[in-house]
Amino acid sequence: MEVKLHDIGEGMTEANINHFLVKVGEVVKADQPLVEVQTDKMTAEIPAPFSGVIKEFTVSEGETIPVGSTVLLMEEGSGTQRVVPAATQIAKKRRILASPYTRKIARENGVNIEEVAGSGVGGRIVDEDVFRYLQGRTTPTPAPVSQPAPADPGVSVKTDVKTIPFRGRRKQIAAKMSQSLKTIPHCTHFEEIDVTNLLNWKDAMKAGGQPVSMGAYFLKAISVCLKEFPIFNARLNEPEECVELQPHHNIGMAVDTEEGLIVPVIYGVERKTMKDIHREMKDLSAKALEGKLTMKEIRGGTFTVSNVGPLNGSIGATPIINEPEVALLAFHKTKKRPMVNEKDEIVVRSMMNVSMSFDHRVVDGATAVKFTNRLRDMIEQPQTMLVELM
Repeated sequence: MEVKLHDIGEGMTEANINHFLVKVGEVVKADQPLVEVQTDKMTAEIPAPFSGVIKEFTVSEGETIPVGSTVLLMEEGSGTQRVVPAATQIAKKRRILASPYTRKIARENGVNIEEVAGSGVGGRIVDEDVFRYLQGRTTPTPAPVSQPAPADPGVSVKTDVKTIPFRGRRKQIAAKMSQSLKTIPHCTHFEEIDVTNLLNWKDAMKAGGQPVSMGAYFLKAISVCLKEFPIFNARLNEPEECVELQPHHNIGMAVDTEEGLIVPVIYGVERKTMKDIHREMKDLSAKALEGKLTMKEIRGGTFTVSNVGPLNGSIGATPIINEPEVALLAFHKTKKRPMVNEKDEIVVRSMMNVSMSFDHRVVDGATAVKFTNRLRDMIEQPQTMLVELM
């Protein structure tokens, strides 16, 4: 009987075969994980539909296949289990965390990836780990001497070109971003915010044994703004000629992982405390980096936040909206700058830029300015949040 790749949610069309968790001839039980696959959003396992024997693999590790493809063949029933010689043990196969591209590097260099020690989060093997393994077992070879340019400009010189697989999550991200830009007329509004007082508040909370991240405060402040400007927590339904205002603030937070950007969602932010938000942000970020997010944790977002400030290399951007949402807000790095206060005095303040992209079919620029002005006021004067939480 064929075991096929089925749609595990969110309209996936294909997946990459990370690695098989069983061997040909192995007797498996119903619901036992058979193979680990990687979609554009998450890592998942395909379970056995019944108890039986693994007969044949019809695809290879590292291969990208469309939904509906046959992954392996099984024979129902117990079958004949392979006899293990006396005094011999079969070690349980270690689950390897590595991206499809890292696995490709290992295969092309004849490396058994199970022998490589991972330095990433949760023991994940990254490209550098494979290269270190190679350096440890082989002696370096001299770099090839580059060929001189030909005298005749019409004659080309053959060079070694490195390639990166364009599939899996990266391919799906590309498709979604292209669709978003084709569909949504993007407009981006920029603002600068003084975060000096908020940083002092955060330090005071930490000293008092109540640590709360800046990100948690940002999400709660955004939720307050979404309550006052619900047009940003909406979806455009063109066939029905209406804008659907969403009842809850399900805010997605973009997380940069080795396989690409992924957006886990914190649901019902309007009902949660900053402590709750802080805890969920930490948990979801860790799961995203380890590739352990479930489909439930990455769907149903109504507004997205991208916090690139910790990367310490961005002062502005024009973010692409996470369709079908109508807006995305990006926080950039914080930098101390001389500013002029109300008394015309030059003072040093911690300043942060924000970029807000919005769907110009649904929202006008003036409304976006009012939204960011309200957000700016709550960030610059943290005590005003107390009124909103009463």
